[in-house]
Amino acid sequence: MARDTTDQTPIASIAELSDYLAQGSKTVDRFRIGTEHEKFAFFKADNSPVPYDGEASISALLNGMAKKSGWEPIIDAGKIIGLVEQSGRGAISLEPGGQFELSGAPLENIHETCKESNRHLADLREIAEPLGIRFLGMGGSPKWSLAETPRMPKSRYDIMSRYMPKVGTKGLDMMYRTCTIQVNLDFSSEEDMRRKMQVSLKLQPLSTALFASSPFTEGKPNGLQSWRGDIWRDTDNQRAGVLPSAFKPEFGFKDYVEWALDVPMYFVVRDGRYHDCTHVTFRQFMNGALKGEIADWQPNMGDWTNHLSTLFPDVRLKRFLEMRGADGGPWRRICALPAFWVGLLYDDAALDAAEQLTRHWSYEDTLSMRDAVPAEGLNAKLNGVSLFDIGREVIGISRLGLQNRKRLNGDGMDESIFLSPLDEVIAKKATLAEDMLALYNGRWNGSVEPVFEDYQY
Repeated sequence: MARDTTDQTPIASIAELSDYLAQGSKTVDRFRIGTEHEKFAFFKADNSPVPYDGEASISALLNGMAKKSGWEPIIDAGKIIGLVEQSGRGAISLEPGGQFELSGAPLENIHETCKESNRHLADLREIAEPLGIRFLGMGGSPKWSLAETPRMPKSRYDIMSRYMPKVGTKGLDMMYRTCTIQVNLDFSSEEDMRRKMQVSLKLQPLSTALFASSPFTEGKPNGLQSWRGDIWRDTDNQRAGVLPSAFKPEFGFKDYVEWALDVPMYFVVRDGRYHDCTHVTFRQFMNGALKGEIADWQPNMGDWTNHLSTLFPDVRLKRFLEMRGADGGPWRRICALPAFWVGLLYDDAALDAAEQLTRHWSYEDTLSMRDAVPAEGLNAKLNGVSLFDIGREVIGISRLGLQNRKRLNGDGMDESIFLSPLDEVIAKKATLAEDMLALYNGRWNGSVEPVFEDYQY
C-alpha cells in the first residue's frame, strides 16, 4: 500500500464496516485487473543491496521516477517513500527492505497489464542504469543476511519491525527479504465474493508451487522451493494464513469483519503521526481502548481501511480480492500470475469448473497443501494426486476462461498466451526454483552470484 488512508468519517456501528466491503461490488462490465509486483534492487558491480540514502540509492530512484512520470511524491517524516499517479492510475511504493513495488492501474485485460509492467521496467532501467543499479525478480533474497539488508524510513515499518518478533519467528524475513507478484480482482456481490474467495483460497497453495522461486538463503540452498511460502507459515498467524470461516457455506462480509475486528492493530495516524497500537484489537479500539492515549481516540473509516491493509491472509478482502500466494519472479511471470487468476475467476464457466474441482477440499486439506508446498512444490499431493496433475487441470480451466473472455491483442491472440510460463513448468515437471537449483549445482558451480545476472529485469 503506497499511502495510508485518511478518512475522518466516524464509525458508528460494526454494520458500517461490512457495508464498506459490500460497496466494492461492481457490475461485471466494470471488473478490472490490478497487478502488483516487487523486485530487489542491487548494485551490478558486486550484487550488494541498494541503501535508501545517497547519490545511488532507493531515494534517488524514486526521485528519478517522479521526474520522469510526473507522479506525486509520497512523503513520510520528510522522506520520499513512494509515488502516486494523481488520478489513481497506479503507485510506486517501497517494501521494508527496499523492494521496489509497482501497484498497477485497474486495467481491463492482461494485454494492458503486460504493457504496463514492461513500460514501468523500461522507465526504471533508464533511471537505474546510470546509477549502476539493476533489479532481481525472485521470491526471496538469495544472498543478503537480515543485517545486510537496508531498512526504509517508513513509519508503519518501524512499528511492524518492533512487533513482528513478538508474534512469530519469521516476520522480519517476510518484511525485508521476500518479494511477490499479486493481482487484485473484483466481485459483483456477496455471493460472488464468497465463491471467488473459497476457490482462490483453496488454490492458493497451487499458485505458491507454480510460482516457487526462492530456493536460496544467504548464498546457499535452503532446502525449500518457496522460502517465501515457508516464511508465511510463521509470520503472524493471528493475521495471516488460511481463514477457517471462509470455508463456511454462508461466509460473507460480516464474517471477515468479525475476524478482522479481533486482530491486533498496527497503528493509527493522527496529524501525520503514527501511533503504535499493537496492544489493542480494532474491536477494543471501537470500545474506547485508546481513550486517554491519543487525543482523537474515536475510530474513523480511514483507521478501518488502514487496518484492513495490515491483514495478511492468503486471499485478502478489501473492496476487492487480493491473490497473495505467489513468489516474485522474472518479467514473464508478472503477466502470468494475473492471467492465471483472471482466467479462473472472471469467466462463469471457468469459475464453475474450478468450484467443481475443489468442492470437496476442506480447510484441513488446504492447510496441509500450504504446509507441504514450500518444500515439495508441485510434488506435494492432495488425496494421493500430485499438484503437477492438479496444476495441469487448473491451468486448463484458466485457459478456457481466458479464451472465453475473447480479449484480443493487435495480432488476434487472446490472453491465454500469458500462461506460457506455467505451461513450461508443467511440461518440464520443474518449478523455477528447481531450475535455479539445477543451475547452482551445474553451470553456476555452487554459487548464487549468477542468479543476479540470469534473473535480472
